[in-house]
Amino acid sequence: MKKTLLVFTVIITLFLAGCVKTDDDLNSLEKVQEQGYLILGLDDTFAPMGFRDEDGEVVGFDIDLAKAVSLELGVELRIQPIEWDSKTLELNAGNIDMIWNGLSITPAREESILFSAPYLSNNQIVLVREGFSLEELSDLNGLKVGVQIDSSGQSALQGSDVYSSIDEMIQFDTFVEAVMDLTAGRIDAIVVDEINARYVVELNQYAVEVTNVSLGAEQYGIGFRLDDVELRDEIDSILDALVTAGTTTTISNTWFGEDIFRK
Repeated sequence: MKKTLLVFTVIITLFLAGCVKTDDDLNSLEKVQEQGYLILGLDDTFAPMGFRDEDGEVVGFDIDLAKAVSLELGVELRIQPIEWDSKTLELNAGNIDMIWNGLSITPAREESILFSAPYLSNNQIVLVREGFSLEELSDLNGLKVGVQIDSSGQSALQGSDVYSSIDEMIQFDTFVEAVMDLTAGRIDAIVVDEINARYVVELNQYAVEVTNVSLGAEQYGIGFRLDDVELRDEIDSILDALVTAGTTTTISNTWFGEDIFRK
């Protein structure tokens, strides 16, 4: 009788152990809900998507959207600045749960990143110093052109017909560093996101201007690990609900003066 009871106890113990989920068994959404926070990775100099204000706090359009999503998820939002050229490594290492920072959806990135539904339209344009005449793409011939490392601006320039005829492509860790070199005359132009460029020009902190020269249209998305389908789908669903509630319109009007979310 004792032997039978012992065997029965062992079987029940093994069964219950098998019913308990380990961290490896949890899907991406369950992991975030269990840990109680969601880690957003970003370049904290990329205004107006995510950047530091005068008090050193990280603010921006993407930050406000992420806060609204985290509230609906019932978890804390944690902000983690990263090196932009290491964003995929940071994501796959588990140091962040998502990249939400004006991340352009490209075929190359889709090989290593799972994207949300597109939420913002953008262009890669050319930024120059005030008074510098640049009317078409071929005007970049012989010029020193700046880009942020591993940005879609870099990809757009390298994929353009004019790339072989520019004097040099200069890579910068941040867009701010590129703008400083542009105003100092160390480079002649920058290929950058139009949303970012127009925001910087409106602040009137640098003597620069946006040209009408475009290297291509694109869309922003939130980046996740390739296996994190559940988390991506839940956040897409929450954003749908925030559209219906008018929350995305309010946030967009705050940063852009109009509703450009998913337009």
